Amino acid sequence: MRVLVLGGRGFIGRHVVAALRARDHRVEIGGRRADAAAPVPVQALAMHRRLQPADWRAALADMDAVVNCVGILRERWAQTYDRVHCQGPAALAAACAARGLRLVHVSALGLSADARSRFIRSKWAGERAIRAAHAHATIVRPSLLDGEGGFGARWIRRVAQWPVQPLPGAARGQIAALHVSELGEVIAALVDAPAADCPREVELGGPEAMPMGDLLLRLRAPGRAAPLQIALPGWLARMGSHVCDLLHFSPFSFGHLELMGRANVPAVNAAERWLGRAPAALGAAPAMPMTVRPELKAAR
Repeated sequence: MRVLVLGGRGFIGRHVVAALRARDHRVEIGGRRADAAAPVPVQALAMHRRLQPADWRAALADMDAVVNCVGILRERWAQTYDRVHCQGPAALAAACAARGLRLVHVSALGLSADARSRFIRSKWAGERAIRAAHAHATIVRPSLLDGEGGFGARWIRRVAQWPVQPLPGAARGQIAALHVSELGEVIAALVDAPAADCPREVELGGPEAMPMGDLLLRLRAPGRAAPLQIALPGWLARMGSHVCDLLHFSPFSFGHLELMGRANVPAVNAAERWLGRAPAALGAAPAMPMTVRPELKAAR
């Protein structure tokens, strides 16, 4: 199959591209800027500039499936939450539906319409807009992602080594962290699966759920003394999150602060079903991907 991965150079997208290529698919990447010299060529397909179905038609002409990994943590100029998380994906979904293309959209757990964070509300609205435009699209909702190369994952691992770890007092929500490479494998399996077996929604997480404080302890290097974890009062945590948003400093944001107070655990964890094995424990290296089953290759 020929698969277009939007955001294919990002933290999630790179692993999706690798998993698809491991299954012998022909992959193209869509990004904000073109790069014909890259190992996998990149087309200029900026989500915030393609807000109508017609804007996507040429890019989808030779494709069999599309994976959307595009997302922003903070707004920058024309890259607004509404354009990147809602309008652009809705237009993409409508264009995919018109051509009968499979669409896999990467979202997140813990979204709601009544969230105070515009980041969370925009992701929630994007899911609804995609569903309205493409009834058979698959929406994938992972928990917190761990792995090399991620902005947030790198910061969490850094904080885990600090002798003093400030934590929002409200950060009691359970987190089922999943390795990003296993998310890539699941998405590739969804692209490969027969249409009749492809669900409309998939929630994913690792094998264990724990609050952020325990997650930091789990990621702490062996042999280091136990850290001092300090619970920050709500007003101070909110102030800190807004400062980080204003300065674009660290992945800590008001949206993440709100998510940390909620359960970030799948209602039904589909990771094992689509991986063909149990997902890796936090901090452990994921197992090698299973060989693609013959019936899935035949279904292509």
